[in-house]
Amino acid sequence: MKRVMLDWAMRFYIIQGVARGLLYLHHDSYGKVIHRDLKVNNILLDEKMNPKISDFGLAHIVEETQSLENTQKVVGTR
Repeated sequence: MKRVMLDWAMRFYIIQGVARGLLYLHHDSYGKVIHRDLKVNNILLDEKMNPKISDFGLAHIVEETQSLENTQKVVGTR
């Protein structure tokens, strides 16, 4: 399979989409979700190159009353 190089405009578009996804997970979703294993392999692109965050196997849901200071345990892929 031949790989296509992405230009910087498309890369920036993908980065912005991932950032919007993380903002939603951390601030706008019903339960605050911390992904804990975000890496290139866990970003999927659809046919229009819209990024989708995947693999929530290590995700942690934080309740509104919970302090984010308690999330200092190191997890994920090295």
